[in-house]
Amino acid sequence: MYALRQWSVRHAGGMNTFYRAFESALVALHPVWQRIGYTRLERPVAAVEKSVKGLLFDCRMCGQCILSSTGMSCPMNCPKNLRNGPCGGVRADGHCEVRPEMKCVWLEAVAGSARIPGGTDALGLVQNAVDRRLQGKSSWLRVVRERVGARP
Repeated sequence: MYALRQWSVRHAGGMNTFYRAFESALVALHPVWQRIGYTRLERPVAAVEKSVKGLLFDCRMCGQCILSSTGMSCPMNCPKNLRNGPCGGVRADGHCEVRPEMKCVWLEAVAGSARIPGGTDALGLVQNAVDRRLQGKSSWLRVVRERVGARP
């Protein structure tokens, strides 16, 4: 799983391009999602999202995905759950102080962001703290509702 997560960061540009197209398709299907009902869709879509993003990014299903802003490196993989940059404990070799076998998620985020157009600018955006009420919910459906201005 860790090797695939690193692969996703190395291919952040392509992953971001794919996601942008996928997001546009999801937004275009908003009338369908609305007819079916977002509440009814939440569990099956979250299950698919968890499978796909779990495999590719070791996703923790925080419900507030910011992969495009962090070079396809999920900050929730940080043992300290830091969403706005590395802690002061990054080892000299770039590995995590808590899990020495793992590269710092934020060093990977910087490398991945360099592969995405505008990624280094997005990396500088301050992210809100994690809203634990959204844990396990689909960020894909949340993004669609935000883009079309629908209420959650």
